[in-house]
Amino acid sequence: MADYQRRLPHFHPSDAWLFLTWRLWGTLPANGNANAYPTPGHALVAGDRVLDRRASGPLWLRDPRIADLVSDTILIGDCERRFYRLCAWVVMPNHVHLPIRPLAPVPVPMRGLKGSTARNANRILGRTGQPFWQDESLDRYLRRSSQIERTIDYIENNPVSARLVCSPESWPWSSAGWQAKPPAPPTANSAPG
Repeated sequence: MADYQRRLPHFHPSDAWLFLTWRLWGTLPANGNANAYPTPGHALVAGDRVLDRRASGPLWLRDPRIADLVSDTILIGDCERRFYRLCAWVVMPNHVHLPIRPLAPVPVPMRGLKGSTARNANRILGRTGQPFWQDESLDRYLRRSSQIERTIDYIENNPVSARLVCSPESWPWSSAGWQAKPPAPPTANSAPG
């Protein structure tokens, strides 16, 4: 079992699914009252809704070139580099969600996911010496299969909830959207377990 702490504690049990979220630099919502929510999951959803409605702050992931870059890097981490098993993912205009079953210590794939995409996205945007992603990611250990299924549904429906599209399959930067493209792209390991 891996655990470590930066500003946030990170708890990564062996052979378990993790729900990861990371955001663009400058998009963290103002601190809300976490005690106002009955569970940490409710607080996460409320924070995500704030991100979805933000009209200010960076929205670099709206650029199809950058959204494609991040999407490709997520799939490479599963299919080619074998850093994790992936069952769903979505790239939103200012944040990313994915549940993974790590096959390497989590900091290793996160360096690949955030480091390489930050360099390449900044190059596309003509930015130098500026942060692209927020320093840390949020992770949540998924203990039960019902949590995994709810998380997949939440992730794939995030673009619909944010009113970006009418159906999950219509958002091209998600597991639902990629599976809807003919011919279907390489599939993620879709069977949680």
